[in-house]
Amino acid sequence: MRYKHYKNANVDVSEFALGTWGLDDSRWNGHGGISEALEAMKALIDQGVNLIDTAANYGNGTSEKVVGELLKSVDRSKILISTKFGTQNDLFTGGVYRDACFGTVMRECAGSLKNMKTDYIDFYFMHWPDVSTPIAETMCALNFLKEQGKIRYIGLSNTELPLLKEALKYGQVDVIQPPFSMIDQRYKETMEWASEHGIDVMAYGSMGGGILTGKYRSIPNWPAHDVRYTFYKGFSEPAFSKVMELMKTLDDIAVAHQATVSQVAINWTCQKDYVSSALIGVTSMRHVQENMDAFKWQLTSDEMKRIDDHLHELGLDQI
Repeated sequence: MRYKHYKNANVDVSEFALGTWGLDDSRWNGHGGISEALEAMKALIDQGVNLIDTAANYGNGTSEKVVGELLKSVDRSKILISTKFGTQNDLFTGGVYRDACFGTVMRECAGSLKNMKTDYIDFYFMHWPDVSTPIAETMCALNFLKEQGKIRYIGLSNTELPLLKEALKYGQVDVIQPPFSMIDQRYKETMEWASEHGIDVMAYGSMGGGILTGKYRSIPNWPAHDVRYTFYKGFSEPAFSKVMELMKTLDDIAVAHQATVSQVAINWTCQKDYVSSALIGVTSMRHVQENMDAFKWQLTSDEMKRIDDHLHELGLDQI
């Protein structure tokens, strides 16, 4: 496993961070069940992964509770946990609403600690900006939790650069968590600025919801509620056909390294200077070794340029 030193947090973090959004049955389809997910998570930790990411609204606390089960069987002091607040599921409409006011941050933090059966959270993220609550109020809550020792580091997820700069007026932001992959580079400017100013970057969606694994060569027939149809950009036209064109380059590079397309995608993300860790979802044992083996090799500078050039030619770096 390769590691990056997080500057503000002053901790060493694995470049592979385990994402657990896939455990949310209300939005994803097809994971192998809780017991298999736990087995996979434990196997990754045994091979050096030391960061697990979750959120309070992933399955209405289900994901956090699975992480809590995992923590029973590992040394908590060697595992970094990140979770999020401020995005809540509306059980009546099936939608979500955002609330990052002081009281909500306090209440959600207490709930997350209970779900995961831990005394502290390492990285605590505002999940999405809340336009109804001043960022000063949210940062006040986070600073208070940090003083209490309930959280160690402050994070902002899905946050544009102007809001990040505003938040910094009220306290230190240690890390941001934007979506980032070959086919989703909308936060690139924010990521570069953050990295230049000592704020580390956990990139999520590195596999583009799975489209960059090479597994899907036709548009899949998932249930209509599956989040990959709407949240990720690759599973509908015209993007899907463009991704299939990109696959010709990724397949070629994968063959040259006797590797898989997903390993190419992982390395492309992790080798960007402004990415500290890539969140990768693993919910079954069959994905564990394939993903870990990506860290045994790296793309050459020419291969990185070849991918970037093809992305630009296809317009996939702009969608």
